[in-house]
Amino acid sequence: MRYLVLSDIHGNLPALETLIKRENVDGYLNLGDVVNYAPWSNECVELLSKLDNCHNILGNHEEYFIKRKCTAKHPLVSDFFNACFPDFQHDEIISNYKSATQMNGFLCAHTIENEYVFIDSQVDINCNMLIGHSHQQYERKVKDHLLVNPGSVGQNRRFINVANYAIWDHVKNKFELKNLTFDVEIVINEMKTKKFPMNCISYYQNKERYHA
Repeated sequence: MRYLVLSDIHGNLPALETLIKRENVDGYLNLGDVVNYAPWSNECVELLSKLDNCHNILGNHEEYFIKRKCTAKHPLVSDFFNACFPDFQHDEIISNYKSATQMNGFLCAHTIENEYVFIDSQVDINCNMLIGHSHQQYERKVKDHLLVNPGSVGQNRRFINVANYAIWDHVKNKFELKNLTFDVEIVINEMKTKKFPMNCISYYQNKERYHA
């Protein structure tokens, strides 16, 4: 069994569609934050809901949408929320996302204690874990346990046109950390069409691109 592990799609349908078409797998594990930021929150939720054998974890941005209120401190996050939330139609679907799940010897959750856990973060875990949230891809050992983050599909911290993900071989219980590039101009143009705030558009425009 091969699972596609993905996280932090953040409404980026072009990146998600490119990824789904690229990988032939037996199942999917979504670690949360499907919604907000890029303009296709509805479409990304719909696409995941149509996939066979897809396990969905609740992220903090799903919680904002369910509660109809963004409690993030950064004003840019609130601006994105105010642009994305009014048209959202799938509260029922995301309300059924799990807070965490156990799979193949791993605890799968969006993050640990609501913190951003990076490759060099001090963290204490008592089991193998799969997490997202930090938008940083890594596989690391914490004491005797494995901590894996597939990175962000829709909002890479360094290169905005790169989607990160992982392939999880359930037989060998091994992870292959992978990435692909997509056309981020499609995202920016759709944000302009939908009249997103200029600071939201600039956030994407000013991010570094990867050039092969």
